[in-house]
Amino acid sequence: MKIESIKIVRVAMPLIYPFRTAYGNDEVIDSVLVRLSSDRTQGWGEGTCFGVPAYSSECAATQFIVSRDIIAPLLLGQEFAGGKDLQDRLSGIKGNYFAKGAFDLAWWDLYSREKNQPLWEILGGRSPIVEAGADFGIMENHSRLIDAIAGANAQGYKRVKLKYRPGWDLEMIKAVRAEFPDTIIHVDCNSAYSLDDLEMLKELDNYRLAMIEQPLSNDDLIDHAALQKQLKTPICLDESITSLDKARKAIDIGACRWVNIKPGRVGGITNALEIHHHCEKMQIPCWIGGMLESAIGASHCIALATLSNIKYPSDIFPTSRFYKQDLTIEPIEHSAPSQFRASDNPGIGVMPDEELLHKFTLEQVEL
Repeated sequence: MKIESIKIVRVAMPLIYPFRTAYGNDEVIDSVLVRLSSDRTQGWGEGTCFGVPAYSSECAATQFIVSRDIIAPLLLGQEFAGGKDLQDRLSGIKGNYFAKGAFDLAWWDLYSREKNQPLWEILGGRSPIVEAGADFGIMENHSRLIDAIAGANAQGYKRVKLKYRPGWDLEMIKAVRAEFPDTIIHVDCNSAYSLDDLEMLKELDNYRLAMIEQPLSNDDLIDHAALQKQLKTPICLDESITSLDKARKAIDIGACRWVNIKPGRVGGITNALEIHHHCEKMQIPCWIGGMLESAIGASHCIALATLSNIKYPSDIFPTSRFYKQDLTIEPIEHSAPSQFRASDNPGIGVMPDEELLHKFTLEQVEL
């Protein structure tokens, strides 16, 4: 396929309520969307790294610049037979995973639309039905969190993920577990701790958690391996896994027993597939994480969640969970309680509505 035109759009989507994590509080989600066009067919991708470089070293403003000034000129007018060809073209750019990932996602959407097949089938998904979990950030008090978890249980969610940071840690999980002794729960630390917090982290073994997600530094493997040796609870790595090489090293040294795959964080679907397949070979189960993407990014995540080594309910949310309005006319909705269905339409099955896209656009460029 020859890339004949590229559109890059930076958007800001207001949340219904702030999303609070160890990185801070977000009231708006900043994201960059990419459209690739070839022979009158279009494919869309999204890289959601937020408005400030807290989750990663990228932010939406720098992602837009890198996408416009560096990545797009490398791809425009070029032909790519596969995602690996596109990744090879971008291999000279260090880091900038979300920026590169948005183009890779758009390529896969474009490719599957040209093949007139759903993306999940192109990727080798086992079934269009995927399980999703409930995810709760830091709240005003324990009572409100307990009410929210009760609601998730009533809706049929198979597991609950709780954001975990200093001041919202052991006392919180103690209160939750006392109220919900049998609910599958894990905590997401978003790199908030160090080995100096070893005794507190070892205390978590008492609460029968499914996993502890990214307890230590965002780029660390060594300390996670040391920590995992002292914990009964499995460690899941998120921020630390940015490539197949990082995943391989993490598994080799015993730094984790689960891997969270976010297509934006690892640079796209091409790399996500490589990580998934390697983890499956090494018997390390995976699940798909999210970055509060619009329906565009969420649809890519749903397609990935159909893969065979996705063994835990993924972080995929209906539009109404965070947004009053999405970028597509048809929002992301449950197909059944705690489940989503990957689209049977070609590609990811959705495209931005031009009027809605314009409403949330901060800047855009078409080449």
